[in-house]
Amino acid sequence: MCRNRSLGLTSLTVAASALLASLIGVAFAVLLWAISDANSSVSDRRASRTALVEAGTMEQLLLDLETGQRGFVITEREEFLEPWSAAREQLPAAAGRFTASATSPAQRRAAGRIARDVQSFLDAYSVPLVAMVRRGDPAAAGLDRAAEGKRRVDALRTRFDTYMEDERAQLARRTDAAGANSHQAVLAAALGLAASMALVAVFTVLQHRAVVRPVRGAAAAAQELAGGDLSVRVPPSAVAEIGALGTSFNTMAASLQDSRRRIMESTEAVHRRTARDLHDGAQQRLVSLMIGLRLARELIPDTQGAAIELLDQSVDNAQTAVNELRELASGIYPLVLTVKGLVAAVKDLAVRCPVPTVVGCVNERRISPTVESNAYFVVAEAVTNAVKHARASRIDVTVDFGEMLRIEVSDDGIGGVGKASAGSGMTGLADRVAAFDGKVTIDSPAGGGTTLLIRIPIPA
Repeated sequence: MCRNRSLGLTSLTVAASALLASLIGVAFAVLLWAISDANSSVSDRRASRTALVEAGTMEQLLLDLETGQRGFVITEREEFLEPWSAAREQLPAAAGRFTASATSPAQRRAAGRIARDVQSFLDAYSVPLVAMVRRGDPAAAGLDRAAEGKRRVDALRTRFDTYMEDERAQLARRTDAAGANSHQAVLAAALGLAASMALVAVFTVLQHRAVVRPVRGAAAAAQELAGGDLSVRVPPSAVAEIGALGTSFNTMAASLQDSRRRIMESTEAVHRRTARDLHDGAQQRLVSLMIGLRLARELIPDTQGAAIELLDQSVDNAQTAVNELRELASGIYPLVLTVKGLVAAVKDLAVRCPVPTVVGCVNERRISPTVESNAYFVVAEAVTNAVKHARASRIDVTVDFGEMLRIEVSDDGIGGVGKASAGSGMTGLADRVAAFDGKVTIDSPAGGGTTLLIRIPIPA
């Protein structure tokens, strides 16, 4: 009985898939045809706009030629020829673009004739006229010459107007065609989508009990894993495929968790070593330098004012460098954390916090250095977030050393913080805690402050 049911499900899956593929294939064929036609219309419209732009450029060059030569004829001053010279230089390239941008054979022929006539105006009329003015020929300023130039320019501008009117008419037709084709594309897509959705809905209902329900657990676990909770695991399943998927998922999550823990442990070891090297090496050398400078200052007679002032400045600079180096080392890995432990480091952090911060502890003791450093930076990140975003007037930190390290960071700020809106700071905090099998809980009602509860297992 089970065998027949399995075969029926397989046959139904194959039949539904084939029908869906055929339907989608037909819909997409119609859609692609409509889209191709619409794209062609859009390309034609773009070409028409380009042709209009190039025609306007050519007409503007013609006007620059005419106004430049006219100004030169009237004033006989060379600076009035600057637009004329620039237009003359740009004309060949502009004429080529103008002719090439024509969108039909008739328009291309018209553009070619216009371009040739503009060049003829330049070569047969404008250039000789400029040459006559330069020679001082009185005929250059004659009425016949001026009338001829105006007649030529007016005729060419009329032809430009005709050319652009024809191109605008073509653009309007192409716009109408593009609208019609877009409507066809939308209609085809809507029909294909509606039919596909109906078939998919039927197919989904039939497959739900056999496939969807067992996969939901794995999907939810994958979502938690993607959100940073590396401790999530998929429970065992009697379905072989789902069981294999769960085993692979659990192996992957455990591997990611171990990798993150090793990376964080290695990073914090580097931080400890760097902070120690800064404190024991560079900082001590700077202190020795500062002491030497002070001794040198005492050995110089008071009459050497410039030398004394220079040494005083050097001592101040050395002290500033020591302070900055000490602050840098503390930011990388606070020395008090290594020497006195987690609670002392958190209290030192509270002293330096711009918002009044109260630290309490229960069952204080030293624990694993890795867990201590991880917990310290978790508290530092939580306090930093409260200072930056909560608008709080007070922060309370409680550290409880029980079977599990329990840290509570609360403020009296504006609240309203959720996991989805907490930002990269809260995400980094959750990632750091999850790497050590810990959990973060956020309680942040709007207007009621924010409380973070962090729980991290303490290794034996």
